[in-house]
Amino acid sequence: MTNTLIIVESPAKAKTIGKFLGKKYTVKASVGHVRDLPKSQIGVDVEDNFQPKYITIRGKGETVKELRQAAKKASHVLLAPDPDREGEAIAWHLQHILNLGEQDKCRIEFNEITKTAIQEAVKKPRTIDKCRVDAQQARRILDRLVGYNLSPLLWRKVKKGLSAGRVQSVAVKLICDREEEINEFNPEEYWTLEASLNNNDKNKNPISSKLVKIEGEQAKISTKDEIDVILDELEKEKFILQETIKKDKKRNPAPPFTTSTLQQDAYRKLNFTAKKTMRLAQQLYEGIDLGKEGTIGLITYIRTDSKRIAAVAQDEARAFILDHFGVDYTPEQPREYKTKGKAQEAHEAIRPTSVLLKPDAIKQFLARDQYRLYKLIWDRFVASQMSSAKVLQTTLVINAGKYQFRASGSIIQFPGFLRVYSDEEQANQDDNKIIPDLPEKTTLLLLEILPKQHFTQPPPRFTEATLVKTMEELGIGRPSTYAPTIDTVQSRGYVVREDKQLFPTELGLIVTDILKEHFDRIIEVDFTAQLEEELDKIEEGVVNWKEVVSEFYQPFDHLLRKAEEEIGKVEIEDEISDEKCEQCGRNYVIKIGRYGKFLACPGFPDCRSTKPLLEEIGVSCSKCDGQIVARRSKKGRKFFGCSNFPECDYTNWDEPVAKKCPRCETQLIKKQSKRNGEKITCPNKECDFEEILEGV
Repeated sequence: MTNTLIIVESPAKAKTIGKFLGKKYTVKASVGHVRDLPKSQIGVDVEDNFQPKYITIRGKGETVKELRQAAKKASHVLLAPDPDREGEAIAWHLQHILNLGEQDKCRIEFNEITKTAIQEAVKKPRTIDKCRVDAQQARRILDRLVGYNLSPLLWRKVKKGLSAGRVQSVAVKLICDREEEINEFNPEEYWTLEASLNNNDKNKNPISSKLVKIEGEQAKISTKDEIDVILDELEKEKFILQETIKKDKKRNPAPPFTTSTLQQDAYRKLNFTAKKTMRLAQQLYEGIDLGKEGTIGLITYIRTDSKRIAAVAQDEARAFILDHFGVDYTPEQPREYKTKGKAQEAHEAIRPTSVLLKPDAIKQFLARDQYRLYKLIWDRFVASQMSSAKVLQTTLVINAGKYQFRASGSIIQFPGFLRVYSDEEQANQDDNKIIPDLPEKTTLLLLEILPKQHFTQPPPRFTEATLVKTMEELGIGRPSTYAPTIDTVQSRGYVVREDKQLFPTELGLIVTDILKEHFDRIIEVDFTAQLEEELDKIEEGVVNWKEVVSEFYQPFDHLLRKAEEEIGKVEIEDEISDEKCEQCGRNYVIKIGRYGKFLACPGFPDCRSTKPLLEEIGVSCSKCDGQIVARRSKKGRKFFGCSNFPECDYTNWDEPVAKKCPRCETQLIKKQSKRNGEKITCPNKECDFEEILEGV
């Protein structure tokens, strides 16, 4: 009875921690929660002040038995799940099943899995924070009350298998509302005008300028007739340099990652989904075997909205920057970043556990995607502690009669943090664009004038990155919920992802319309955000969790009863196709499944024949006489294949077009360009042909 038992969630975490402690410690894993509300029933007694009914999770009996036996043999038990509400709740449930006293100092926590952090943590056990547990318990019960009441209602009124959730339904509503905005959007025509100029020296690079003002007012050109008048008048004018404006500007680094910004940047830079990002980050957090160094956690805790950095990490980063980049790259004072809202400031931002573990030095121990994510985190953290970049911005103000043009360029005079990390959102398209130094009143030669017609664009559809950003800005959910929410709305068939964009399915639109009509308050953004604030207050010990649940449930229960009476059976009419069932001869109908539409026999259950709905795109197959059709993979991702499959094996993730490359005769494909919109390009790696699509 001399050993101390430490219990964590995951076996990987247990393995890493076990190597940091001596023989006096035994480390076991609970493998997540051991107790929860039952799946077969709501598990919350609303008549008894929302008393939850917790049971041992099915399949966890052996784990619980093993933990109890280990606890009996130990002199002390320390509970070490993650340092957040969910982790605190896991510790509380473990305390219950192991019969530990409520006042026992059995809880330890750490923000990183390193030897120093673990050894320090075991010296500072505390009692379990019941307020933090209550906040998690309130969220769990609220989600159960919504899900286990709304979902059966949808089963009865629409179709079986549907689900609704307190946060997921709001996320789907955001996507549906955006789709409605796009459908109702009316584009408006407008024109821009660019003038290519130089200083009477045709050998020098031209100066690209834009029309910005007409008679001192902001230039606004709506029609071709207006642009034609301007072009006629400019033919008679001289382009004279009126003023040169030079400004020294500082560009500051972005703060180190939070959960939200990590998911956004990993999506933009690495094309990782939120789910993949969190899976890889969990691996880096729990520990990687670095050979002689042993197993060590490479990054700090990954579910956080804090931008705080521990002083010891700041000092290490400053010493590293000074040693590797020099004094000019090291700011006079350590950089501090303020966190908006009520972030848990006991947490830190996501950072490497040691800046000395350089990505390239440990690359051999990491899988490719682990390395890419670790490098992103390492780069962002180091850059966040570096000096600002210094930029010289030059603007030429050019007058041509009543028309004013401007040409701008920025030269990075001192790169600062840009030596390590560049944020796409901070980047300037005028970076490193040289503007000549000319005396004022210089008359410039007009080389070319380029009018361009544009149309205003609707708001863009959400990507996973922009949805996470919007959810964070609106206060919907918390760091631990972003990735699971996005995964759930796709797995339920309410949302599909195509070309990185999130589209609502017909099913998603139908369910959202029902919820908006009958439960508008429940899925209202402001109401959901306010509820998150109430959960924060529970954690702070300001309000009682049962009062918060009661205030939510009473009006919700009233809406439920009313909806049960008012909502009739919603019939989703099946569209009849021209194609005949191969088994019974009936016309197939078009059904909606998890991954979109498919053909099914209306004779179900007597006839169970189904087949994919082939969506022809009007392009012939380059390998045979078939037609290219849109299909979906097992994971729901859209791809393109031949209608003669399996006889023809042509497939492509990118959409082919009915045009061959003028250089190598390869069939061209459509691609999305961040800068220029949609383009067609040659998939032949030895050919670099591409063409921007007109009107895009």
